[in-house]
Amino acid sequence: MDCIFCKIINGEIPASKVYEDDKVIAFNDIEPQAPVHILIIPKEHIASAAEITDKNSAVVSHIFEVAAKIAREKQLDGFRIVNNCGDSAGQTVKHLHFHMMSGRDFGWPAG
Repeated sequence: MDCIFCKIINGEIPASKVYEDDKVIAFNDIEPQAPVHILIIPKEHIASAAEITDKNSAVVSHIFEVAAKIAREKQLDGFRIVNNCGDSAGQTVKHLHFHMMSGRDFGWPAG
């Protein structure tokens, strides 16, 4: 499989890790869109949120637990979690991932 996130999980590509356990890994985004921009991904390859089933959905709640833990450790004053699902939504890596961003004010664009 030629998945950049799987290669990070397997240690084939280095990443600036901020958290890791047996289910997920979190690392700093290499093209940050905010002062804090962390990607949180499951170690199991799930292509997108559209592939969440009753057999793999527990990892999503675990990802949000990890996000809360990271926020506490980094003393974040709030954060945004973003998931892009599919090409038309801007998903560029076909491995489920969540962008955790903080450190600036976020608006909500019209349209």
